[in-house]
Amino acid sequence: MKNFKLNGKIFTEYQAQSFSDVEVISGASVSVKNVSLSLPRSNNNILKEISFDLSPGRVLGIVGPNGAGKSTLLRLLYRYHKPTIGNVEIGGKDIWEMTARDTAKKVAVVLQEHPTDFGLTVREIVALGRTPHHVGFGGSNGARDEQVVESALHRMEVRTFSNRSFGTLSGGERQRVMVARALAQEPSILVLDEPTNHLDIRHQLEILKLIKDLPLTIISSLHDLNMAADTCDEVAILKDGHLLGIGTPEAVFSAAAISGTFEVTASYERLAPSDKNLLTFNLKN
Repeated sequence: MKNFKLNGKIFTEYQAQSFSDVEVISGASVSVKNVSLSLPRSNNNILKEISFDLSPGRVLGIVGPNGAGKSTLLRLLYRYHKPTIGNVEIGGKDIWEMTARDTAKKVAVVLQEHPTDFGLTVREIVALGRTPHHVGFGGSNGARDEQVVESALHRMEVRTFSNRSFGTLSGGERQRVMVARALAQEPSILVLDEPTNHLDIRHQLEILKLIKDLPLTIISSLHDLNMAADTCDEVAILKDGHLLGIGTPEAVFSAAAISGTFEVTASYERLAPSDKNLLTFNLKN
């Protein structure tokens, strides 16, 4: 089902039938073509010949051991690092042929850690998401910006403390605010680096539901493999900068692949009454 946007709010196709002047919301395609990355003054490739294509509106989960290159790969997608070899395309266009502002209109990112010394309120932080859409120094879109910011605050349930200083919030509250800022950016692609870090169980589930419901292309690093399998359309396994596999969780997350990648003994157990497969792990003897 398509989703539509009107005055900063999202409606389903059925709900939007009674409106005029609505805007279709959709994700954009992502293509990573033979990408390698070595940092300046380093002869070692951090990422090595990685290629994949992601269709608009799909959710890709990136998993792998610590140091596998997950965060580094995400940095390529939001134009923080430029590939040493290869390129990254959004909607068929190389992001390094786009301006930083135009890239920011397409790609929003939520990182693991956030500085707490902004000296800004929650509302002001979320409003920063509108910056790429402003024209000229200090430009603003007035009522339109306010509508989008209000919608993002409401969606992430941070409106009740929108006038509090960002630095006074808990880790979980800060994470939700940063997701709200990303939504205010109105991107086609949302990049999330461990989005459930610091969140309690309820808010973890809310973030995962948001990932499933948003009509965007979403790429997220995740530590929890069962969470990735349950949430993502496709998953990618990284190890030592190499892409070991990409595809549906059923195809990629075999017990053998997980055991080899993480150097554990992985197996599946069938849960009742949910009738779901659950990956379990033990240290190798």
